[in-house]
Amino acid sequence: MALADFEVSYEGYREAWEWPEGEQAERPEPSGEPVQHPALKIVDTTLRDGEQTAGVVFSNAEKLEIARLLDAGGVHQIEAGVPVMGGDEQEAIRAIAGAGLRASVMGWNRAVISDIDASIESGLDAVCISVSVSDIHIKNKLGKTRQWVLDHMLRTIDYAKSHGLYVSANGEDASRAEMEFLLEFIRRAKDAGADRFRFCDTVGCLGPFQTYEKIRTIVAVAGLPVEMHCHNDFGMAAANTIAGLRAGASFAGVTVTGLGERAGNAALEEVVMALKHIERVDARFNYSMIRQLCEYVAQAAGRAISPSKPIVGSGIFMHESGVHADGVLKHPETYEPFAPSDVGGVRQLVIGKHSGRASIKAKFAEFGISVADEHAVRVLEEVRKKAVELKRPLFDKELMYIYYNTGGTAGRGG
Repeated sequence: MALADFEVSYEGYREAWEWPEGEQAERPEPSGEPVQHPALKIVDTTLRDGEQTAGVVFSNAEKLEIARLLDAGGVHQIEAGVPVMGGDEQEAIRAIAGAGLRASVMGWNRAVISDIDASIESGLDAVCISVSVSDIHIKNKLGKTRQWVLDHMLRTIDYAKSHGLYVSANGEDASRAEMEFLLEFIRRAKDAGADRFRFCDTVGCLGPFQTYEKIRTIVAVAGLPVEMHCHNDFGMAAANTIAGLRAGASFAGVTVTGLGERAGNAALEEVVMALKHIERVDARFNYSMIRQLCEYVAQAAGRAISPSKPIVGSGIFMHESGVHADGVLKHPETYEPFAPSDVGGVRQLVIGKHSGRASIKAKFAEFGISVADEHAVRVLEEVRKKAVELKRPLFDKELMYIYYNTGGTAGRGG
């Protein structure tokens, strides 16, 4: 592709947000306040796809609490699990379905009638019916044909709709499906009564531009609302989700902290915050709950949140570098894309090898101590030596020892 062709393609991508005809909301300007997209909905599958992370198991009580937190956060639909598993799984799903949540509660099903019966018995109002649509899966996993896939999907959709259920037709491995067959699958699902199509990038093999082109085609041709369900094998799940929404998809499938098989799924916190601050689209989420939600799920999953995890990592609002800390102290937006309080976080100054004089003075101000410039220089010199010796930032007690050892006195600066 020539550079000129790339630039034209990118320009189309940049401006392509779909806004339903007749809606009052206007496309937001890049620097304006976030605007609610009329059709955008968040679908969370932490309790199903997230729990499929190798080694992760939620207790029934934890599942119910996660569902309540997701509901309080503003998630439109919660995929609560796989009802046909029975036992504790179905018991937890029944409890969530009966908890009086505002969110729709969905169950995951194969294209099998008995799966739908288990969802009905669990008191759910919605089902997703999943079947492979790529030839890689159809031939090598199922050992079946495309016609078999169509027949089983359509029969199961018809059965679910006859029982008054909302139906998502899930195209497993849709990102590797032959487009002509995929479009036929979606059109036939729509004719059978499906309410939406879930586009699954099952092995996370797409990038944002490929995602955009595929979803743009599906939305234009198939005429069924599309949900993005992206995996993170190449670190692009959140970006691909946003690209799909730009192309006309209206549902964002996510998990809290990006839990999921292999490298995980698109992270709820990344998607809703990127929509708000980059795309200027309000996902109607209670953003201040994000840290509480993520920390609870991480604890329940036994998966600690990495300090550098976008949006909620403990280190993303820590500042050590002298240049960065000085900028943040003068005006937080110099080095922070959003305020820590937006997601329930707290800004911290870390004093170590890379700190500057402004950081020293600000840190001691937290202790109620005013440090003169000359004294701050002496403290900083000792701080840097100690940090190199210890190969880490310094603790508050260590800072106070250096303060007194360089001429500081109780209650006043040196």
